[in-house]
Formats: sequence, structure tokens, C-alpha cells
Amino acid sequence: MNNYAKLTSGLIVAWFTFALLASALSLFQNNVNGFGITIAFAALIPLLIFAVWFAGSRKFRQFALSVDPSVLTAAQTWRILGFVFLLLQARTLLPAMFALPAGYGDMAIGITATAVAWKLANPAHRGTFIAWQLFGIADLVTAVALGTTASLIHPSGVTMYPMTVLPLSLIPTFLVPLFLMLHVISIAQALKWKSVPAGVLRTALAR
Repeated sequence: MNNYAKLTSGLIVAWFTFALLASALSLFQNNVNGFGITIAFAALIPLLIFAVWFAGSRKFRQFALSVDPSVLTAAQTWRILGFVFLLLQARTLLPAMFALPAGYGDMAIGITATAVAWKLANPAHRGTFIAWQLFGIADLVTAVALGTTASLIHPSGVTMYPMTVLPLSLIPTFLVPLFLMLHVISIAQALKWKSVPAGVLRTALAR
């Protein structure tokens, strides 16, 4: 397991470095009202690699499922920075159709992540824990969908340009796919949790 921990950490660092350097070289820069094809590839390729690796490698899957779900969930606290979308929208630097749902959705996840990690990351609260993870996924998918289709709905509106250059370009090219992976692993873990006896469950819920 230690080898997989080192390998995974190395891959994440390499992925972040690539996203950072590519952004610095303006490879993701897009002046039109959308994310652009290069950002789409940068986000989808890591997700595809993760999906194939997670589904096809038993040892990697065992490692991923062995990570403390509280740690994976607490990492979502970073999404409280979604308030930046709201600030940029207030300055007419991002379209409202993207910034408002993405900003408020991310903030909701970020604000509640610590409490969920502390109280709900256990078999006694499996249903609520999974529901929260699904809400987090829905927020990310919605944000990406709105950001991608902004040009179709408002062709002459405010562009998504700030999301295609540093530092915000790291959000769609690194953070969004990483957070999606953490959600998927957390759900996979919860689905394997053994059921809790009714008496124990009532005691846990009463706390």
C-alpha cells in the first residue's frame, strides 16, 4: 500500500505541475464564452485514467478504498473558495449563469465538509454521507455544464476568460477532476460499509 501511496502522490504532483505549466504557457487561454477544448482534454484525461485504473486494478482500488473517508471528505473544504466566483460575477468578470450556482454550490460543500467528515463518515450515517457526496458531484457537473454552454445561451455575454488563465485555470484542469475522484472514492467506500444494528444506529443518531 505504501508503494501505491507514493505513486499516487507523485502522479498528483506531476498532474498539478502540468496544469500549472500549461496555464503559465497560456495553453488553456480562451477569449470566447466557454472553457475551450484544451481545458476539456486536461480535465477529462485524468478522470479517464483514474476510472480505468480504479476499475481495472484490484490493488489500486484496495489502496484507494483504504484511505480515511474523513480525510477525503475534509479535503472538500477547499471549495469554500467558491465565493471568488461570486466576487468576479459582481464585477461582471464571469457570467452569472455560471458563477452563481457554481459559487453557492461550492460554498455549501466547503462549509459543510468538515462537519460531514467529523460526524457522517461512518456506517451509522451511510445514507446521509452518500447523499452529501452525490450533491457535491452534482454541483461540480452543473458548474462544468453551465461554464461549457455559456456561449450557446448568451453568445454576446460575459466570457469565461478568467477561468482559462492562472490562477483560476487550475480549477477546471486540476481541482474539479480531483474533487470528483475524491467523491467517487468516498461513495465506493460507503457502499462497502457494513450495516449497523438498529440499537447502535439509534444511539448514533441521538448524539
